[in-house]
Amino acid sequence: MASTSESPNMTGFTVGLIGMGDMGKMYARRLSSAGWRIMACDREEKYDELVQEFEGNNNIQILRNGHFVSRASDYIIYSVEAAVIDRVVAQYGPSTKLGAIVGGQTSCKDPEIKAFEKYLPADVDIVSCHSLHGPNVDPKGQPLVLIKHRASDESFSKVEHVLSCLNSKVVYLSADEHDRITADTQAVTHAAFLSMGKAWHATKQFPWEGTRYVGGIENVKINLMLRIYAQKWHVYAGLAILNPEAHKQIAQFAKSTTELFQLMLEGHSDELRARVYAAKEKVFGAEGSPKWASKPLLRDDVLDQFSLRQPENGGPSAPSLPNNHLSLLAMVDCWSALGIVPYDHMICSTPLFRLWLGVTEHLFRTPGLLDECLKVGIEDRTFRRDDLQFTIAAAGWAECVGLRQFETWRERFAVTQAFFEPRFKGAVEVGNAMIKAVLASDEKD
Repeated sequence: MASTSESPNMTGFTVGLIGMGDMGKMYARRLSSAGWRIMACDREEKYDELVQEFEGNNNIQILRNGHFVSRASDYIIYSVEAAVIDRVVAQYGPSTKLGAIVGGQTSCKDPEIKAFEKYLPADVDIVSCHSLHGPNVDPKGQPLVLIKHRASDESFSKVEHVLSCLNSKVVYLSADEHDRITADTQAVTHAAFLSMGKAWHATKQFPWEGTRYVGGIENVKINLMLRIYAQKWHVYAGLAILNPEAHKQIAQFAKSTTELFQLMLEGHSDELRARVYAAKEKVFGAEGSPKWASKPLLRDDVLDQFSLRQPENGGPSAPSLPNNHLSLLAMVDCWSALGIVPYDHMICSTPLFRLWLGVTEHLFRTPGLLDECLKVGIEDRTFRRDDLQFTIAAAGWAECVGLRQFETWRERFAVTQAFFEPRFKGAVEVGNAMIKAVLASDEKD
């Protein structure tokens, strides 16, 4: 655990946090418990509420605005939405303490770095970071990206020392590398789950209450969809809309979804099979020399425990129905078209991405399961209505991103969020438990 006493040249070192949303609060609590002095703020109307929330924590001092935080802190972290980073840095950046270190926690570094370069004094060092997990996930062992953009070795070492208390797995990247990898791993993953939610909303169904979506793969789809819609809309909007690398990924996912669904509707069995198997070889490797490890990323016996559906009258769970898993087929087709090998990014993957890759891998490596999906896609109409809505939703999100429409994104997100909101409490608890169990399984392996 880090503490100021461990590093004599950092005695009295103060960390500033501008933005006390969920991630800002998590950083404040983690760093203050490790002995660091924290000065933090959010919008001025939240001042009294934050003072009350952190009353009794002598290592955290809540200030009225970012001017007070900037002028008194040695290392300032902007933990604000990517969409407003330019405005916030323009407002508070000029007040930065002489010789301080500044960084940001946004999921998209392109606008963040541009804002720092534009508004920060020349004597300020820039070291950015990004914890690749949500605020309710234990950061221990999770990826933490550090970006030494404009800084001395001494300043960079100070940041490493401060953030070492998170016990995360540090990954060193440039801002451009960060945005490319987060686009590859997060943007399309989020688009898939956002589209699922839209599809189930359009058909007015809570999928865990019926008998069609049963089993480990379905549990991942449902739990992670609900987990995403239980969060704040801007978390995903900024990453998708402001990250130039994300636009082509999300557009390709929509294209892959549409074209695969068309092949299913038109009954082109041979063309569908050839396309999916070509994508499998490109992404997962040729038969006999796969790119996946000897052990699967996920085990069915872990995932099957986390269903939201309760068996009727205490009886056995309903059996799984054959599904074409259009979302998973489209994901692999998308990766193939863009030349993405998902295993290359495992070192800085999020828990959501590892779960999504895990169920995708399961589909493509389980003997007979992929062929069953292709047969269902051509012959079975059970999921046609849902697949149609999923295809429409994927195209809608892609158009929204392409047009850089933050307000449209917010409205699309909010209406579906409201539909599922009455079910969030229990669902998010199950989703959290599922992620913890999978992460614990990873550590054992």
